[in-house]
Amino acid sequence: MVGLSKGQAVIVVNGGKPRLVREGETTPEGVKLLSADSAQAVIEANGVRRTLGLGQAVTGGGPAGDQASVTLISDSRGHFIASGQINGAPVQFVVDTGATLVTLPSREARRIGLYYRGGAQRYASTANGLVPIYLVKLDEVRVGGVLLRNVDAAVQEGDSLPVILLGMSFLNRVEMRQEGNTLTLKKRF
Repeated sequence: MVGLSKGQAVIVVNGGKPRLVREGETTPEGVKLLSADSAQAVIEANGVRRTLGLGQAVTGGGPAGDQASVTLISDSRGHFIASGQINGAPVQFVVDTGATLVTLPSREARRIGLYYRGGAQRYASTANGLVPIYLVKLDEVRVGGVLLRNVDAAVQEGDSLPVILLGMSFLNRVEMRQEGNTLTLKKRF
């Protein structure tokens, strides 16, 4: 999924050229766009429905429940952005191999209803200096078809963190393969 807007999406199928597809249309390869908005698209391929965010891809051919990988496409700055879920709530991640833990800004933690103030408070050294964090355990973290349970995380107080970081507490549990501007995450355990 390389482009999204209301009622249409720009998709790449099987490594081909990007193609504009409108809701209800089916590509020659059999991928049908069911719905799209600026955040995500619902497609159907081989009788299986999948919801994809910008930069996400589907690999393999098994049913959605068996799909344990996701392919991300880097943005113009080289960052890998992924739509996903934390404890069932929709979120956007930035893949960050320099982050020890999945790290949420406190405003995002509050938005998704995560009670974090009961976690152990620590201080983390960041580019903005020492910041207070709370250590928590996330019941579920999902990126594409990769679902991990009991993921260690931190909630950072204040406004200095603009995004949710998909850190090594998630990434250590998947195989990562980068080829050019794509990054494939495959569940290991």
